[in-house]
Parts: sequence; structure tokens; C-alpha cells
Amino acid sequence: MIILDTARLRLRTITTDDAQFYHDLVNDPTWLEFIGDKGIRSIAQARTAITEGPMAMQHRHGFSLYVMERKADGRALGMCGLIRRDFLPDADIGYAIRPEHFGRGYTLEAARAVLELARGPLGMTRVLGLTAPGNVKSISLLHKLGMHFEGVQVLPPGERVTNVYAVDFPS
Repeated sequence: MIILDTARLRLRTITTDDAQFYHDLVNDPTWLEFIGDKGIRSIAQARTAITEGPMAMQHRHGFSLYVMERKADGRALGMCGLIRRDFLPDADIGYAIRPEHFGRGYTLEAARAVLELARGPLGMTRVLGLTAPGNVKSISLLHKLGMHFEGVQVLPPGERVTNVYAVDFPS
């Protein structure tokens, strides 16, 4: 299901048909360095992760991570969307893109559309942004989205040090 259209991108819900793409994305060295190892080693595990992760979240909350496709050719470039985590007070924006698409503004374009979705149709008043302290590109993106640094936390409790950013939407 298509969720958002931008000038160059289409964001759609993920399905188990995206298992190969998801497997490759979560095992990319950049993902492993800055997001972490999800332990997905096979296409079957990717299908399970999709079903229990983004698909279940979309069903429960009406939002999730979406596949970011280039309109020109339908190629899946990465993912961008909103994540609801039990240990955070607000949803956070998540994004990842394959390295061969870095530097073209796709993630910023998708993230801006996702924040508009959060503020508008979803009626959120605040969205968080999480990033590894050393992820300079992600920190820059969060600043471009108008997010401000709130502090450093260990998330989920006891796992890893994470910078927390936030943007508040006026009522």
C-alpha cells in the first residue's frame, strides 16, 4: 500500500515479498555499524522479521517503517518511517538507505514527508530521532529536519548509547 508520494519517491508498506531487499539492507556494513546487528541471516528470517516488525506495527499503530522506492524505476533504495518503541515516550523516525544512494537527498526527502504524515494525518505532537553518537550523516539529517538535541541515553535500557533528538509540532 502506498503511504506517501514525494517528488522523486514513493513510500509504501513493506511485505514479505521484500525479504531479499530487507535482508540485504539490514546486513549492510553501514546498518551494522550504526543501527546494529538484527541477527537476520536468511531470507526466511527476513520474512519473519518483516511480519513481526513493520507489518505488525503498521497493523497496531497505523504507521511503521516504509520501503522508499524511486518513482523513476521502482527501485527500493532504503526505508523510512515511524517506529513505536515501548521504552520511549514518543514515536521516533527511522531511516536507512543503501550506500550506493548516499548523497542524493533521498533520505531527507522521505524523512520530511514522514514528519508531515506524523504532524498531519497521524496527529502527533512530537517525534524523536535516535542516532549513534558517531553517525555524523544522521546527526546532520536530524538537524535539517528541525530536530534539537535532547541528550544521551542508553537504549534500550542497558544496550547502547544513543543520542536523542526531538521535534515538537505546534498545536
